Amino acid sequence: MSKLITLFSAPKPFTNPHINLIQRNAIQSWLHLGEEVEVFLVGEEEGLDHVAQEYGVPQLTPVRCNELGTPLVSSIFELARRASQAPLMAYVNADILLLPDFVQAAKTLWAQRERFLAVSQRWDVEVTVELDFSEGWEQRLKAKIMRHGRLHPPAGSDLFLFPRTEFTAIPDFAVGRAGWDNWMIYASWQQGIPVVDLTPSVTIIHQDHDYSHLPGGQPHYNLEESQRNLELAGGMRAMYYILDSHVQLKDGRLRRPPQSLLRLLRKLELRLMPSEEQRHGWRWWLARRFRRARRFRMKEN
Repeated sequence: MSKLITLFSAPKPFTNPHINLIQRNAIQSWLHLGEEVEVFLVGEEEGLDHVAQEYGVPQLTPVRCNELGTPLVSSIFELARRASQAPLMAYVNADILLLPDFVQAAKTLWAQRERFLAVSQRWDVEVTVELDFSEGWEQRLKAKIMRHGRLHPPAGSDLFLFPRTEFTAIPDFAVGRAGWDNWMIYASWQQGIPVVDLTPSVTIIHQDHDYSHLPGGQPHYNLEESQRNLELAGGMRAMYYILDSHVQLKDGRLRRPPQSLLRLLRKLELRLMPSEEQRHGWRWWLARRFRRARRFRMKEN
């Protein structure tokens, strides 16, 4: 059977026991999406070769890295594109569980649009055991989400679905650091590519983890590599969010997102946001106030 979707990811090293556990859970969920999906693992992180061999998944190498050894998003996408023949590609973070509703949403969207970038909010949940992928696994996961899951605010994205002809030129962002996911949404706006929010149609599950795998155990947005990503993206004006999607996929149809205070605050923030060279004065001051109000509102929700 020909493949519809090439799903690719650049996992972290498998040395941390909890990261090892949740990444294996994620990979197994992808492999249970059906014959129309192929999975590629990109990179040379410790333990990745053994995991790829164990699950029978192609490992794509060599991936280009920055001077600190962090893989570059541009190289990850390039390697996956070269290896793929599928019309659709999906980059997913290696701690994300996907359910079959993702494949159905991709089919529905592909039937309606030739160009798009699809993103989704995620459900955060604590997972501390190896998941059971026997019959009924998706129903069990959905039940767990209903009991213990928390819907993450519409900020960055852990999943990008797009036609393989899109995003052929990506800056050398460091993967796993802040900023590059926001740039993907911003670049879509700049290139006239509709940004589609899949949240009403899919259940994207993020397995909680700490930051012990990062330098100093710091959250990724505190790292110098994240600041470099921000600079490569073009500054704060390029920090777009799921909140900036053009349409939502709901009940099989593309619809305008419902109006909300959150979206209003975001529109005002964008309208007032000055260029990087003009980060002072009343526009910058006011844009920051709207940004703070938006972020506070997202935390409340």
